[in-house]
Amino acid sequence: MIAATADPVAPLWRAAQVFRLLSWSYALYFQVSKYHELDRPGLSWVLFGLLTVWTIACGAAYLGGFGRRRGWVIAEAAVVIAFMGSTLMVASGQWVLDNQSWPTTLWATNAVVSAAILAGPAAGMVMGLAVMGTAAALKGAIAVDLVRSPTILIELAVGLAVGMAATTARRAHAELERATRLSAALAERERLSRQVHDGVMQVLAMVARRGREIGGETAELAEAAGEQERALRRLLSTEDTLAVQAPVTTSDLGALLRRHSADRVSVSVPAEAVYLDSAVAAEVEAAVVNALTNVERHAGPQARAFVLLEDLGAEVVVSIRDDGPGIPEGRLAVAVAEGRVGVSKSIQGRMAALGGRADLTTPPSGGTEWELTVPRSGKGGH
Repeated sequence: MIAATADPVAPLWRAAQVFRLLSWSYALYFQVSKYHELDRPGLSWVLFGLLTVWTIACGAAYLGGFGRRRGWVIAEAAVVIAFMGSTLMVASGQWVLDNQSWPTTLWATNAVVSAAILAGPAAGMVMGLAVMGTAAALKGAIAVDLVRSPTILIELAVGLAVGMAATTARRAHAELERATRLSAALAERERLSRQVHDGVMQVLAMVARRGREIGGETAELAEAAGEQERALRRLLSTEDTLAVQAPVTTSDLGALLRRHSADRVSVSVPAEAVYLDSAVAAEVEAAVVNALTNVERHAGPQARAFVLLEDLGAEVVVSIRDDGPGIPEGRLAVAVAEGRVGVSKSIQGRMAALGGRADLTTPPSGGTEWELTVPRSGKGGH
């Protein structure tokens, strides 16, 4: 099981501190190479000492985890801009025009990386603009020469790339956590379902069946046993225990259909959840309910219905079949012509609105079968 407190971008924070060390090494090289050109070289070494302390503090904070929050990143941005501004304290105006800012742009890029990891690509790019804006302010003019000095593009690219990597890592971690929890919940539900099915549910089903066969006073016992079997079946198949695992905009169609299992309604669904957009799943369920209602009304009191859900990848198919007498040829067309369009509107209309279709067949041997097909990429789908 993945630890709930695991930081999905921890590897990025660690890599960023390696970059911090490299950028500090470059800043040290720059200081050693340029300090003799500065107006106040002694002050520059004092400032470099402070820069070193801050670099160590940031590295410890980000590696330890306590610095991975907005306040610390904002503080880093402020310190970076302040160090860049200190260039005016140690160097002449001409030196500033001829060189990059004193602590080097590479070292200042640490703030861009931190902002991108914490808050995403937009924050990283904004921080990159802030760094380059400070550099331009020091020179007293904005001169964008992408041929000779593409630094601004590099800063924006760093913010964008690191930010996107952090966002992707967080999304992947969330999906992995959800999949792990869902797998564990499904395994536990299947285990409970097997145990109950092998015992209690079989006994209840047998009592209900035998009670109806005997009749008389035992019919009430049979009805009670059948109701308890249905309640237990719904409890084992409910999606409530998994609701927090699925995206809030999707629903497990299999779980929705299992709720309609009854004495004379057999529901078969895949072992794995069949997720559809919640609105689409609700419409498909409503169409199935309408078909089952028609079975109850027109197929006779002894008719049984069989619901089968199939996940074909590109599309989802639900079949509703009964063993009643079927629909006489031409009956449906006559009903539509006479304005009695409940079946046509409620089933075929719903499927058409979803970009799918509803096919009705009535074989000569009897019975009626609806086949509802919904494309995953159809209207309202994914």
